[in-house]
Parts: sequence; C-alpha cells; structure tokens
Amino acid sequence: MDLWSALADERRAIADRLETLTPEQWATPSLCSAWTVRQMAAHLLVSCDFTVREAAFAMVRARGNVDRLQLVLAQNRARLSTVELVARLREKADVRQAPPVVGVHGPYTDSLVHQLDMWLPLGLDDERPVERWRPALDFLMTKKAAVGFLPSRAPDLWYQATDLEWQHGTGDVVSGTAADLALALLGRTPHLDRLDGPGADTLRTYARG
Repeated sequence: MDLWSALADERRAIADRLETLTPEQWATPSLCSAWTVRQMAAHLLVSCDFTVREAAFAMVRARGNVDRLQLVLAQNRARLSTVELVARLREKADVRQAPPVVGVHGPYTDSLVHQLDMWLPLGLDDERPVERWRPALDFLMTKKAAVGFLPSRAPDLWYQATDLEWQHGTGDVVSGTAADLALALLGRTPHLDRLDGPGADTLRTYARG
C-alpha cells in the first residue's frame, strides 16, 4: 500500500463527511473530550498545512512541549470557518509532509483514529476499508509509536484482529476488530467491551489508564 496515496484518500474522505455535518454536530465533543469535532478537524489539517516558521514560533509558545505544540497549531486553524476547514483539507490532501521520527505513519494513523474520535460520538459508522488499518496497527506495535501516540508502553499480549489477517506479539491473546484494537491501544474506551480473549482485561486496564 502506498501510504501517501492512502493518506490523501483519507483526508478527502474526512472532508466529504465533514461537509455533511450540521452546526450542532461540528460542536459535538469528540472522543478526545477537550476537543470538539471542529477542533479535531483543525488538528487533522495541521499535518498537511504548516510551515517551518509557524512551527518554530508555535514551539516557543508551547515551551518545547510537543502536545502543547499540536494544540497551538490546531487552535490557529480552528479559527477557520467550517467551509474553509473542509476546503483546506481537500486542497492539502496530497501534501507529503511528515513529522520526524514517526514519518508518514504518524499522520496516516492519526487520520484513521481521529475519524473514529469524531464519528463515534456522532453515531456515524466507520466506512473505510478495513485493510487500511494494517499499516496503522503495525506502526502502533513499534517503539516509534511512543512519540505522541501511545499513552505508555503497550502490554505484552498477542494481538489478533478478527476482521483482518493481522496478529502481533506473544502471551495472552486479545482479539477484536482492527479499529477496536487501535482504539484501545490509544487509550480510547468506547468499545472495550468488544474485546475478547484472556488478555482482554489487561488491555482494558491499560486503555483506562
């Protein structure tokens, strides 16, 4: 899979669905409770729409903290109207700009997970092909994912997707859909009851922090 092309597809798909939302839906809290759907859309725009100069100034404002940096950059874009956010996501969909360490896997995984952060609170289904999750799951199993993704080191378990030919690790088995495994690994709790296997409770405890 060409991750850059897949990422461009995801950005366009996000823009298409955002365009259908009502003002009330834009204002709905996402799974990242501090951010609304609108703010999450602004965050997704950051990875394809920033300059080195802007990032440098934002890093000063964030006092060198990467999480604060992301917040500052997202706040800059949250000032755009919803129409402008959608248009900018489409316009910048093919931009091949990746952060250090995580590379393209970072924004690619963000694009999949943050869609769920927005769609699940709105009661909307994840309509993306399940095969899209394979590179994201592979990435979440690496040490690089500790940079801005995993809340802490993932438990030593045998992870097994039920809707995709994918498995990784050793130890007690925990199974679930590719999306539900990713959500749990990233500390999201809505679908923890869908996990199965002897390792499920361990992953649930990890996700709940």
